Parts: sequence; structure tokens; C-alpha cells
Amino acid sequence: MPLLLTLNAGSSSIKFSLTALPEGSLGSALQGGLPAPLAHGQVSGIGGAAAQLSIESSTHGKQLHTLPGADATRSGHEQALAAVLHWLEQNLPEQKVELVSHRVVHGGVHYAQPVRIDAPVLAQLEALAPLAPLHQPHNLAGIRSAMAAFGQALQVACFDTAFHRQHPFVADTFALPRPFYDAGVRRYGFHGLSYEFIARALQQQWPALHQGRVIVAHLGNGASMCALRQGVSIDSSMGFTALDGLPMGTRCGQIDPGVLLYLLTEKGYSPAQLTELLYQQSGLKGMSGLSNDVRELLQSAQPEAAQALDYFVARCKREIGALSASLGGLDALVFTGGIGENAVALRGRMLADMGWIGIDFDAQANAHACAGRGGPISRAGSRVTVLVLPTDEERMLAEHALALWQAD
Repeated sequence: MPLLLTLNAGSSSIKFSLTALPEGSLGSALQGGLPAPLAHGQVSGIGGAAAQLSIESSTHGKQLHTLPGADATRSGHEQALAAVLHWLEQNLPEQKVELVSHRVVHGGVHYAQPVRIDAPVLAQLEALAPLAPLHQPHNLAGIRSAMAAFGQALQVACFDTAFHRQHPFVADTFALPRPFYDAGVRRYGFHGLSYEFIARALQQQWPALHQGRVIVAHLGNGASMCALRQGVSIDSSMGFTALDGLPMGTRCGQIDPGVLLYLLTEKGYSPAQLTELLYQQSGLKGMSGLSNDVRELLQSAQPEAAQALDYFVARCKREIGALSASLGGLDALVFTGGIGENAVALRGRMLADMGWIGIDFDAQANAHACAGRGGPISRAGSRVTVLVLPTDEERMLAEHALALWQAD
């Protein structure tokens, strides 16, 4: 039985799923819908003292394995991928992986659709690594590991930037000399696979809202917002890299570029030190001096933890206002992602005084919309509908890969 493997290699985790494909034509799989995965799971805590591999499969139930810290010869991501592949070999020895779909964060100006991965494509994606240093190298490590493990499989790259490629010029450019834009220095937007899934979920479950003006807030360790009009992305909080916009777990979000010039010229920061500061030491972790984990910050009595969360909430509210202006009004606001789906208290703080924009917030509904239970968290008469919807990037990875295989 052939298998489809999806790999979503992020900055501190790797998510994956395995789906059995029907023998013969894959067209029937697309027409009838994908079957439930045979197995899915993730490696979390990569880079820490001991990462954990959690897997749930139809044949072996739930399993949890603790992985050792990274050794001197392999990175934490390499060890994590090796653990996933080892589990596949041990538990599904008779199955053959024939299709692998990879999440790739940055597709640059060249890639607006999923593509078959070959040597030239891999080289172009490697050239984009400086634009997404927290993600692209790990995405590429997953690709290389899968190509080595499954030499005959079709490898497909699906891009987080692709969903935003039809932005109007004013949402796509910086106020720099035009040759920079022509060379690819422009606003790309990210989290596109998540936004694509939410747009489709709205079309299926809330068709009237899908036709209107919607802001989707993908809030997690990486966080951004996207403005949708009739399901199409017209603006995003993120720009040239995944640093821009909202503050995140360890990333700064929006910052005056003069601060960067000051750090370079007056404080003697090297480019490498500046990269480490902006990507790894800033955001909630840097402001609190404690953690990038919202759960820890909510439980902390330290004033710096509360201040970091206050800033996160304030910037989210500000971005809702900004993207509402881009849309010319607002019909719906959707929360998704790890924080967006589960951080009840933060959602409540963002929405409690948003009546000016048309949101009539239902605190009781908000309290129940967590742990995989989505739905509306605004009152029935609210002019702006507020929803919590779980996202599923792995589903989009699987469907895009199947569609490309069928087209071939």
C-alpha cells in the first residue's frame, strides 16, 4: 500500500502525518476526499535538553518517546527527523512512501504554486534561507532527509508565501527605489497554508462570511494576521521576512529600522549578532526575560511577564484595526494557531473592548472554545462575527501533493 508523508519542519518542532493512498489512480482519492491518516504526530522541544516524539496511529495507539539532546555531529532537527523515519521503518515496514509533501516557508518571487522538488528547485530554495533563517534551513533539512530515505518518492514543496502572491502593489511593496522591488525585495506574507485552510473552512461552513471581509489571526510562537476578501488574501502583517508585524515568541515583530542602524553603527553588532537578537532573543522571551511560552507567562507573577503579554495584546488589537482599514470594514475575525485556538484569556483581552469596531464579545462562549472546540465567540447580534477555527496545515500539504501527482 503506497503512503503519503507530510513533513512540516518548524523552528522548534516537526509535525508529520502518514496517509494510505489507494492503489492505481490517485484521482479517486481527490474526488472522494483523503482518508484519515494512518498516523500523525510531532517532535516538540527541538533544541532543548530532550525533545519528545509523540505519535498517534490507528494500529499502535498513542506513543511518547523522549529523544536525547543533539550530539556534536547532528543538529536537533536532524536527530528528530531520524527518529521519525526510524519509527516508520519499525512500525510500518511493509508500506512504501511514494509521495512526500514538505512545508517550505519562503518561496520568493518564483514560486506561487506547489512544485516538484529537483536539484535546481532545491538550490533556489537554499538561496532563500537568509530570508527565513528560523525555518527555511529546517524545511530543507527535512527535504534532504526524505530524499535520502525515500529515493523513488515524488517530493513536493508547498509554500507559505504562495497564498499571498496576488496582493495589490500597495500591500506588496516598500517605499524603496523601484529596482529593489523588481529584484524581489517586497512584502511576501507567511502562514499561507494555514490561511488557505481557514479560507476553505469558511467557504464550506460559513459561506456568507467567506464572501465578505475577514481577518484571520494565526497566533502561535510565530504570529501573523491576514486580510481576506472573498477568500483571497489582500494584505498581511508579515513582510519580506517572518520577522515583521506582530511580536512573537522569540521574534521582535515590527520595529523602527533606525533601531537596527543604531545597533550596527553605535553598539557594534555584527549581522550575525543582530540576527540572533531579532530572531531568537526578542519577542515575548526578550520582553519578559522569562519565556516565549504564553502559558508560563500567564502563570508568572513577574511584572515583566504581564508587560510582555500586554504588548502582545496591544499589537494584535492594533493590527486588527490596520487590516480592517485595508479591507474597508470588517465582517468576521477568526482566531487560529496554538495561541489563537487555546489562549482563552488572551482572546478575551483582545476582544473585551472592541465594540467600536462592531464586536459584541461573548465571554462564556470564549471560555468553551478551546482544546480543539471551535465555533463563534461573539454574540448572535454582533455586527462582526468572531470565530475560533482549528487550522490544519498538514491537510493542505497532503491535498496539494496529491493534486500535483494527479496533474503529472
